[in-house]
Amino acid sequence: MENSSHVTFIVLTAYYGMEKFKHAYFSIFLIMYMIIITENVLIFSVIGVEKTLHEPMYFFISNLAANGVYGSTVLLPAILSNLLSTKYEVSLACCQTQIYGLFTYGIIEFTILAVMSYDRYAAICHPLHYHTMMSLSKVYKLIVFTWVYPLIAFLFFFSLTLQLRFCQQDIDKLYCINYSLVKLSCSNTAVINIVGLVSATIYIFPPLVMVLFSYAQIFRICLSSREMKIKAITTCTPHLFAVSMYSIGCFFEILQSRFDLRHLPYETQVFMSLFFFIFPPFLNPLIYGLSIRSIRLSVFKCIKGQRKTLPTQ
Repeated sequence: MENSSHVTFIVLTAYYGMEKFKHAYFSIFLIMYMIIITENVLIFSVIGVEKTLHEPMYFFISNLAANGVYGSTVLLPAILSNLLSTKYEVSLACCQTQIYGLFTYGIIEFTILAVMSYDRYAAICHPLHYHTMMSLSKVYKLIVFTWVYPLIAFLFFFSLTLQLRFCQQDIDKLYCINYSLVKLSCSNTAVINIVGLVSATIYIFPPLVMVLFSYAQIFRICLSSREMKIKAITTCTPHLFAVSMYSIGCFFEILQSRFDLRHLPYETQVFMSLFFFIFPPFLNPLIYGLSIRSIRLSVFKCIKGQRKTLPTQ
């Protein structure tokens, strides 16, 4: 593919507002990144090692943790590197790579959450047929789908962005996003804007339908008895929190991308722009680790086991 771009690097101008407290921001983001990696690797490892957790719901949670590591690693090391810099420049290739990583992280996250909602629907609405509906072979296929589909589907749309010619280089963000990069183009972007809307619908609509359908059926079953209501609340509350965080993050990201929010305090702008990529991977392990007893006990068991194996001085 021929690249006729006049621009070879992108300037992320939002970092200029951080200069006064850049070392404090660096410390906060570094601590957040370390916590995110530790939490998610711990959840992923415990579910992988503990055979009692080799059930569909836990497999999906472990993939949610893996995606949390993926998304935060695409974003936070780049932010930390930029905070140590003085030019706040990234190469066009790195900017495009980050866009691909962040968008696929978001699509993977929603796809996993949709599959998890179907799993909860099968467990609550069809308990006698659950192991047939969610057999291990089907679970493995769903897991492969949740990763392969977003990585390939977004690449088809993003290939249009890769062909654009850019004449400007300033993005008023802490990271690269596709909409901001497209606005820097001096090419005709009418087609890519239309394709972008169609693609966004394709990425969002099917998972959204699955989530809404699953919980509509679950709430219908809940009305039948108090016992079913308690079971639904116990098993679905963590997932509803995760879906809520994803929805809030999407809302903030749309506001940041499509509207001028420079009238808001700078700290509020930073919080809104990073919520989608930091808080779900930060809070998901806590939500599932603390609220699901089997995971909580397995984590404590793993930690105690590690302590016992430490050599005594």
